Amino acid sequence: MHPPTIYPYRLTPSSSGLIAYSYDQVAQWQGGASYVDRVLRGVKPADLPLQAPTKYEMIINLRTAKALGLKVSAGLLARADEVIE
Repeated sequence: MHPPTIYPYRLTPSSSGLIAYSYDQVAQWQGGASYVDRVLRGVKPADLPLQAPTKYEMIINLRTAKALGLKVSAGLLARADEVIE
């Protein structure tokens, strides 16, 4: 079991991590694919704007919280994008 930590990747709570709070990686990869497409069509990379994440997600693993003896507030659970029970 992982220590009670907030992790930067969504896969960690799936493998017994407590919480992950991160940008939506799939959306970022899709944005990167559109950049590659634009470069292959002739746009200079220096002319492309920087792209920052616009969507973040929080995943909470309640099994891990219970195993660690932690109580997760209802407010935090309501804000979570995914809760692993």
